[in-house]
Formats: sequence, structure tokens, C-alpha cells
Amino acid sequence: MAGVPLDQRDGWIWFDGEMIPWKDTKVHVLTHALHYASSVFEGQRAYGGEIYKLREHSERLRRSAELLDFEIPYSAEEIDQACRDTLAKNNLVDAYMRPVAFRGSAELGLGAHNNPVHLAIAAWEWPSFLGADKLKGTRLALSEWRRPAPTSAPFASKAAGLYMICTLSKHAAEERGFADAMMLDYRGQIAEATGANVFFIKDGEIHTPTPDCFLDGITRRTVIGLARDMGYKVTERVIMPDELGDFDECFLTGSAAEVVPVAEIEGNIFEGREICKKMMEAYSAEVQPKKEAAE
Repeated sequence: MAGVPLDQRDGWIWFDGEMIPWKDTKVHVLTHALHYASSVFEGQRAYGGEIYKLREHSERLRRSAELLDFEIPYSAEEIDQACRDTLAKNNLVDAYMRPVAFRGSAELGLGAHNNPVHLAIAAWEWPSFLGADKLKGTRLALSEWRRPAPTSAPFASKAAGLYMICTLSKHAAEERGFADAMMLDYRGQIAEATGANVFFIKDGEIHTPTPDCFLDGITRRTVIGLARDMGYKVTERVIMPDELGDFDECFLTGSAAEVVPVAEIEGNIFEGREICKKMMEAYSAEVQPKKEAAE
């Protein structure tokens, strides 16, 4: 599947309650979401045939839509089942999944209360980032774009429009030879990477920015729980750019990225991997389907 354009792949996409052949799943050029970013989405993974924390993702999808002032016409239970059906229809066991809800093309204008809301769900094989070289770590530039203030955008929504500055940041970083970008918030504090939350390690303790203007990721919360269960102290706090040189290790978390060590942020080198590796292993074990104990 590598190199095949997404709109030319084989398979099935769940669209408004029906399984549609992948290549036939279309929307109109005057779709409201295309013009005004009235769209929310999820990124989630299936492991061994089970979608990890599916209910949390489905509930967040609905909350994201509510924050953008529209309602998805399916309950969390119905979205769960549609995701499972999509996975099964495509004969996938380990996969990445993308549910997306958006306002349609019945009317075009900023006011869109009468526009129907659509829901589509796709699933495909998408290996973990960095592959076999994962422990080497990724390199990040510092972005010129900043996460907006909470009064400027609905930051708790996984809204498509909030990712525009992420694309700009990632492109600028790649042009400079980096893999991704670290974003600051409107106050100049460390926030997150373009599509993943960030953690730092100093003297065996884990530090992560307080998510008060960016998405508090499901994987982020999972990793915090795992780390605390393993005995690590985890502190959510303000982290400033001038602290970057003080940390021993750094890693990113996200449903697509999973747990990825960071080797560098704009000249600040993180040589340690000890705790990063333990968190990678703990997360890998956590997401695997749990076998029922023998009776």
C-alpha cells in the first residue's frame, strides 16, 4: 500500500451507515467543512483485532463536534460498532483508524445550522513512526507558529482547523532538515509537537506541559498512568524553552506515533533513552489485547 494515493486504495469506508467501496467515497467541492473547517476527527489504532480505548475515542469525537457547535447523529455506542465493522470489513488486525465528522454541502455560509452532519470511518495499515530506528529518536525544530489562547480557539476539540498551523510548522521544520516541530503556546511556553504531546525526563523524574491550551491526548493520559504505576514521579507544569538543555531525555506520545524518543529539539540534544525505552515497552504491552485468565 505504500506510495498508493489515499483516494486510490482498495477496501471499504463506512460512510453515514453504509459500507462504501474505498474509491467511491466522495464529498462535494462545496462541502462546508472544506471551506470553513467544520470538521473533527479521531486517530486511533487497532492491535490484534481490538481498537485500543475505542470508547474514549468515540466519546471525544462527539465532544469535539459539540465544541464546534454541531452534533454527530450517532451515539458513542454506534460509532464504536461502526469502527469495529470497518476494521472487520477490511480484514485488518493491526491498523490505524480515522473517524471524521463534518458539515456537508446543503448550504454554504458561516451560518450552517441546517447543514447535515456526515460521519466517515476509514482503516488502513500504517506502521509505527520511525520503524526499526525508533530508539535513535527524532529531531525537532522550534516552530514560529504558536498554540492560540483558550479564548481564541476550542483547544479541547480535535478540530481540523486547529491543525493548519501544525502543517505549516512541520513543513518549515522539514525544509530545515528536521522531522517535526516543537510548538510553543501563546505565552511562549513549551506546548506540544505538531501531532503529539511531549514529555521530558530529568534525574529520573518525568515532566510534561500542562494541557491548558492544547489537546490532552488519550495516549498522553495513558502514559502518565503507566509511568506512575511504574513508580515514576510525573509533574504537569509550565516548561519554558530555556529549560530544554537541562533535560536528560525526551519523548513524544500519540495514538499514531505511540511513544517516540526525541534526539534533539533545535540544538538541544537528549542522549538518554533508559526511561524512554521503558515507557515504549510499557505502552506496547498495554495496548495489546488482554487474554482472559484461564478458569
